[in-house]
Amino acid sequence: MALFILVGTRAVGGHAAAGVESENGPAKIAEGTIDPEVWGAAYPAQYESWKSTAEPTPVGKSRYKRGFDTDGIIYNKIDEYPYLALLLKGWGYGVEFTEPRGHVYMVRDQLEVEPARLKAGGSCLSCKTPYAPALYGKMGSDYFSKPFEEVRSKIPAKDQLLGVACADCHQSGDLSLKISRGFTLGKALQALGKDQAAFSEQDKRSLVCAQCHVTYSIPKDQAMKSTDVVFPWSGGKWGDVSIENIIENIRSNPAYGEWTQSVTGFKLGFVRHPEFELFSRNSPHWQQGLSCADCHMPASESNGETISDHRIMSPLKNDLKACAQCHEEDAETLREKVFAIQDEVASLLIRNGYATARVAKLFELTHGAQAEGIIIDNALYDQAKDAYEEAFYRIMFIQNENSTGFHNPPETLRVLGDAKRYAAQADSFLRQALAAAKVEVPETVDLELEKYLNNRGEKKLQFAPEMEIKAPKGSR
Repeated sequence: MALFILVGTRAVGGHAAAGVESENGPAKIAEGTIDPEVWGAAYPAQYESWKSTAEPTPVGKSRYKRGFDTDGIIYNKIDEYPYLALLLKGWGYGVEFTEPRGHVYMVRDQLEVEPARLKAGGSCLSCKTPYAPALYGKMGSDYFSKPFEEVRSKIPAKDQLLGVACADCHQSGDLSLKISRGFTLGKALQALGKDQAAFSEQDKRSLVCAQCHVTYSIPKDQAMKSTDVVFPWSGGKWGDVSIENIIENIRSNPAYGEWTQSVTGFKLGFVRHPEFELFSRNSPHWQQGLSCADCHMPASESNGETISDHRIMSPLKNDLKACAQCHEEDAETLREKVFAIQDEVASLLIRNGYATARVAKLFELTHGAQAEGIIIDNALYDQAKDAYEEAFYRIMFIQNENSTGFHNPPETLRVLGDAKRYAAQADSFLRQALAAAKVEVPETVDLELEKYLNNRGEKKLQFAPEMEIKAPKGSR
C-alpha cells in the first residue's frame, strides 16, 4: 500500500492534515536528528522537493522577485532601487543587498556576502542553521556576541553549509509542526500574550515560517557587540503587529541602534523582511484563514503521492498552482492582477524612497551649516529628525518585505502613504529651519547618487552549492 502524505497542506474542504498516514502510522525519526538524509530515507518525496531549492528559480514569471538565473547572477536591490545606496550608506547593506535564494543557500550566501554584513556575530545564524537552538542552549549569550565564523565552527563539519532543514519545522516522532526557535519567536509570542500550546496546526503552518520571515533587531552593548535577537513586537497583538509597534520598539530602545547612517550621522535600527507581520495584519488572505504554507507550499504529486511542495517559492514562479485551489480565474489572469497590485506599490515605493533620500541630503546640508557655526532652530530640527526616522522605517518595511505589497495591499498602501506624509513633514521642517538661518536651500536636492553607487563592485555567485546533496539513505 502506497503511503499517503499530506504535510502542511490544506486538504479540500479546509481540513488540515499533518504527518504520514500509513498502515504502520507515521515514520519515527530519532529525537534530536538533524541530518536531512535520515529524514529523507523515511520521507523521500519531501526530501527531493526540499533539495530542489538549490535550483535556479524560473525566470520571467515574477516581475519584482527575479531570484537568480542559470548564469549565477543574483540581482542586487541597490541596482534596482538606487536611492538605497544613499539611505543604507554606513553598513554592509549599502554595499551589497541581494535578492534571496532558496533555503539550501542560507548559510552559503552568508559566506560570500559583503563581510560587513557579518559583524553581528553568531546572531546571524539564528535563522540559517538547524543547529541554532542547540548552539544558543550551549553558549548562552556568547552565541550572539562571538564572531560569526567562531560560532559556525561549532557546527559539525559536514553540516556547516546546511540551511534550514526538516528538524527546523517538524517533530521527529510524528512529523507534526513545531516552533524550534523558542529563543526568538517563542519570546516574541510571549510578548503578545500567546501560549504556544493554544495554536492550531493551521496557525503553525504560518508560525514555522515566522521563525525567520519576520523583522528582528540585534541589540548592542556599549562595545557594539550583539547581545540578543529580538522581534520588536511588544505592544502588538496576535494578528496585529503594526509598523507603528515595530518603530516604537526600535526607537525607544537605544540598544536597537545597530548602525550609523553616513549621510545623516543618525544611529538607526533596521526593519528586515517582515513578511509575517504584514501578512498577518488582517490581510485579505489572513481573513480567509489561510496560512503561509497554503500559498507557498501547495499540494503536489510525486511518484503517486500527494505532498506539500517543499521547493518553497513565490506562487508566481510556480504558475499560481496554489491560487487555483481557491480562485476560478486562469493563471494568466491572476498573474496580471498580482502585477497590477505590485506595480502600484513599486511606483509609490520608488517615489517615496527618493523623497526620503532627499531629506537625508537636506540633513547633510544642515549639519554642514552647523559645522560652520550657523545656529539652526532646535525645535524644527528635532521635528524634522522625528519625521525623517518615521519615514525611513516605513520605507524599509515595504522595501524589505518580499512580496512587493501583495501579502497585504491595503496595509502596504497605508504604510507608504504615511511614509510620504512623514517625508514631506521632515522636508518642510528642515527648509523652514534653514530659511530662518538664512542658509540657501536648492529647490531640487541633488542626491549625488553616483557617489554612493560607484565602486561597489559586481558580484556573481554560483548557483550550485559547494556541497553534495545526497540521495537519502535507503531511498529507491
